[in-house]
Amino acid sequence: MTQSNTRKTDYDVVIVGGGMVGSMLAAALIAPADSAQPALKVAVLENRAPEPFEPGTDPAYDIRVSALSIATQRMFRNVGAWQGVLNRRACPYREMLVWDGEASGRTHFKADDVEAPELGHIVENRVMQLALLDRLLEAKNVDYLCPASLVNFHTSADGVTCELSDEHPAISARVLIGADGARSTVRELAGIGIERHSYPQHALVATVDTEMPQQQITWQRFQPTGPEALLPLCGSRASVVWYHSEEEVQRLRLLDDADFIAAMEAAFPSELGQIRQVTERGSFPIAKAHAERYVSDRVALIGDAAHTVHPLAGQGVNLGMLDAAALAEVLLAAHGETKDIGSQRVLRRYERWRRGENSLMISVLDGFYHAFKPQPGPVQTIRSAALNFADQGGPLKRVVMKYAMGTAGHLPTLAR
Repeated sequence: MTQSNTRKTDYDVVIVGGGMVGSMLAAALIAPADSAQPALKVAVLENRAPEPFEPGTDPAYDIRVSALSIATQRMFRNVGAWQGVLNRRACPYREMLVWDGEASGRTHFKADDVEAPELGHIVENRVMQLALLDRLLEAKNVDYLCPASLVNFHTSADGVTCELSDEHPAISARVLIGADGARSTVRELAGIGIERHSYPQHALVATVDTEMPQQQITWQRFQPTGPEALLPLCGSRASVVWYHSEEEVQRLRLLDDADFIAAMEAAFPSELGQIRQVTERGSFPIAKAHAERYVSDRVALIGDAAHTVHPLAGQGVNLGMLDAAALAEVLLAAHGETKDIGSQRVLRRYERWRRGENSLMISVLDGFYHAFKPQPGPVQTIRSAALNFADQGGPLKRVVMKYAMGTAGHLPTLAR
């Protein structure tokens, strides 16, 4: 089904990818009702609309969930989509417990430590996408074209022409945004290279029902084979993320439910309680990647099209959302000054803003991965001591928590 408010072919901004990050960018570009400035005309191209999730219902949990930082929650609230999330389903977490599976080191982060009501929320990706889609379909300056995908594009001195699939007419824009994921068509067509490194781990994800409520705590234990994490969902349900070798993950995926539950209970801490049921399982490889540049002639990349990180700290979605907010701020500022929003001068402001911060996060998460690989005894002792020190050191702990909550660094206005 194609959903379009005006069915134009001439736009200011075309966003390829109507997932969470692309939809956040579009939502950030919705013109306020009292704005005296002409609105940017925006088109969002999406291959497949998310499955419906009616507010007030309680369907089975999707296997794909994300830990939303406080900064990302602010973005949802500021674009008018947070209530749409809460009306469907979201689980707050107020504590994070991290410990070393080989030694005694542990750090316990609490929202009370920074005088916050929570540290974030665990939300299904589909819920976020639907809450944002509600806003896009209400907006007079946004067309949501679905199903539609980019086949090719051609740039000129003053714009870009996009060839679309499924008998859609070609559309033009002043700037084309690639929000189309790690295998970005926009990035490939723009000739932007990417540096990619695969980790010798896969992640197994599963939705489980446990004997006890999940207490609004995220648990993560670092083992030599990889982290083991449990994210709280509503009630007694939880999302399990189990990192291991590709061979072991595939073996676990093929176990029947009883054997899988036994394997999980043997591997995970007893504090998490017994597992009563497994409702879904899946797995994916782990890699880090970073585009050589974020912008080209009238093209910009955001989210996974620009970078992917090790998922152990759940920062991938939050980084992409910050990209979207920063790019929206840059585009709207240029538009307000009647500048060409697709010019290199404008787009490079976004690249300078986000590429350095994303590079830092990629390096930090890669450092965590290497620090918790199997290490000699003295290194384990130092690593464990560092966790204990972080748990006891007040100022340092608050700094770490602010980064985890997404409230540190050069934040876009939308995230404040």
